[in-house]
Amino acid sequence: AAHALKGSVGLFSKGAAYEAARTVATLLHPHFAKEEEFALPPLGLPIEVAEGRVKPEMKDVLPMIDKLRTELPRMLEEHKLVLGALRRLAGAAKHEKKPEAARFPEALKVHALTEEQVLYPAALLVGECIRARLGK
Repeated sequence: AAHALKGSVGLFSKGAAYEAARTVATLLHPHFAKEEEFALPPLGLPIEVAEGRVKPEMKDVLPMIDKLRTELPRMLEEHKLVLGALRRLAGAAKHEKKPEAARFPEALKVHALTEEQVLYPAALLVGECIRARLGK
């Protein structure tokens, strides 16, 4: 996602849309780092966990799950900031008549909502299943 974001800033020339895209990128960079550190790795395990194939080494994701649970309110707040920046970006792109650039914020909004409604809860559930099955 970070690579797509960097490439998308190039859709904008200097101006309000360019500055808004830079703001979005600045907000998202540390957020993406958090996701890669502790929110996304547990998502590689749901099939095994759902099939009851919980292995002792899966306990290694439990600190990630705990960190996600602790950081989740802050991450959701970051999403609000990003969504505000995306609204400004979409408005600037439309004003500057850049339809390709105006589509980018919509795609990123869908991505953020998917994280909030599917990915983060799924990671937490994976962690809880592992914790319950390993008796941790």
